[in-house]
Amino acid sequence: MLERSDAIGALTEETFDVVVVGGGVTGAGVALDAASRGFSVALVERADYSSGTSSRSSKLVHGGLRYLASFDLGLVREALLERQINARLAPHLVTPLPLVVANAGSGRPDRITGVGLNLYDVLAVDARRGGRRRRRQMSDDERAWSPDRHRALDPREVVEHLPALADRNPTGGHLFYDCQTDDSRLVLTILQEAERFGAVCVNRVEVLGLLERDGLAEGVEVRDRESGATFSIQADNVVNATGVWADRLRPAELRDEAEVPVIRPSRGTHVTLPAEKLPLRSGAIVPSGGGRFMFALPWLGRTLVGTTDNEYDHRDLDHVPPPDEDVTYILDGVNDFFGTSLGFDDVCGAYAGVRPLISTGDPKRSVDISRRAELYETSSGMLTITGGKLTTWRRMAKQTVDRLVEREGRVAPCRTDHLPLGQPVDPLRLPHVRGTSADAREQLAARYGLVARDLLALAQERPELARTVVDDGPVDLLVEVVHAARHEQARSVGDALLRRTRLGLTAARTVTADGGRVAREVAEAMAPELGWDAAAIDAAVADFLEEARLEGLVPGGGGGADRRSPAPAVDGGHAVLPTSGGPDRRTA
Repeated sequence: MLERSDAIGALTEETFDVVVVGGGVTGAGVALDAASRGFSVALVERADYSSGTSSRSSKLVHGGLRYLASFDLGLVREALLERQINARLAPHLVTPLPLVVANAGSGRPDRITGVGLNLYDVLAVDARRGGRRRRRQMSDDERAWSPDRHRALDPREVVEHLPALADRNPTGGHLFYDCQTDDSRLVLTILQEAERFGAVCVNRVEVLGLLERDGLAEGVEVRDRESGATFSIQADNVVNATGVWADRLRPAELRDEAEVPVIRPSRGTHVTLPAEKLPLRSGAIVPSGGGRFMFALPWLGRTLVGTTDNEYDHRDLDHVPPPDEDVTYILDGVNDFFGTSLGFDDVCGAYAGVRPLISTGDPKRSVDISRRAELYETSSGMLTITGGKLTTWRRMAKQTVDRLVEREGRVAPCRTDHLPLGQPVDPLRLPHVRGTSADAREQLAARYGLVARDLLALAQERPELARTVVDDGPVDLLVEVVHAARHEQARSVGDALLRRTRLGLTAARTVTADGGRVAREVAEAMAPELGWDAAAIDAAVADFLEEARLEGLVPGGGGGADRRSPAPAVDGGHAVLPTSGGPDRRTA
């Protein structure tokens, strides 16, 4: 990516067609779509790229199986089409993931499960064909990016996919497919492609307000949160893609409150667990009481479990810690289903995010509110795009830029359905650098694509960077930290550990232990790139430890307990596909 100082300079000197506010997946998508259609684009992010909701997802690019329960077939089909496009454009980042609906009790697999999965398959095929009524065979290109259809599993096959269920003697199940990603890396890759088309992207630049002339937006007033300097970004169009913060940016003269969305935040919590204590080769649908379910997924050498779905009525959206009661709920569901006895001490890391659900004014539970995206246009001309989910980022961006094109009378069709996101590389073709394992090279290929060659070249040049950052399982390399500071605008230890690598989620206890010993090693590796002296390194470590506390990365450690509200009635989502005979001994 651009050097941050160069990007700041461009923001102050140029006038843009579009300024995008928000550096999550939606804002990144708008920047890419607009830039690839010939608009000059600036993007500013108040904190770090993807630091809001976009780095706190379930890491799934999926159709939303549970939405079949409410017969929202259009939303499922739309998401399945976007799943297909994502997997085709970024095959190294968005990969097919087998998921198992297992029967862990007595009786035969539930017939409703098969019916629901049949419908899911039909919608997926229909999405791939673009909704055409005439039947035809899929092309080789379509088939290459198509997850297999679902099928029934016998007990032995269930255990092969989910070794953690071996002691429960499952009686069978169903296997189906969705896709998995690293959400933060997806955002960074989209931003890098946007820059390739000329977009100027800068993090840690906060929008103070809109610039207006005669009631129309003509840019934004911003503050560089590092230097404290304020300046204006001149732009003909303003796009508000701030997600859960969407209703906080509005024109000064806005009188009609109906012109902007009212966000109804919903908190989702996840935990990561040691893979050896909950071994999975595929994802699992975990019943969590009251007809709800969670996902248990293999991810980056750990097992990722979530999510909850609760109202979040607090004003603080910068740090959303996972409450201890949410973590307890997740562990209870896992222990009930798999027959384990996992506790807080087994949790490698925990995180929570806030979904930008759009209030409809009725008293629906957050889990029942539609995940559809909505585009709003105020009298100032500012466009606000919010709602939606990770999977549908490209469609949300297209909807927004289509409106810009319409307003300006341009002929500029969307191109993002065929623009590659990064360049894949076969991990077996990456150079073998002494000190790096095959697993580490495979993860580099999945995370960076062809750019992994550059990281390994740097590790070859500086052997001290070829080692793993932590010793307890994750294979993230120290060279990634240097690359993040040098080429990806990482400005803090938190940027490196939470979003460029994911060690803050997969090894939270390790990176915060011993007064932040590992965090200090990371800071020392970043220091030459960012010009940090000894005092700055000390401050960077202290800042990260405080961030880890506020984020509640280690549950039960003080930062994760949310004592401002009573224990919530947790919704993990309506289970479209109940598993007959599955354990459900608790009251939801």
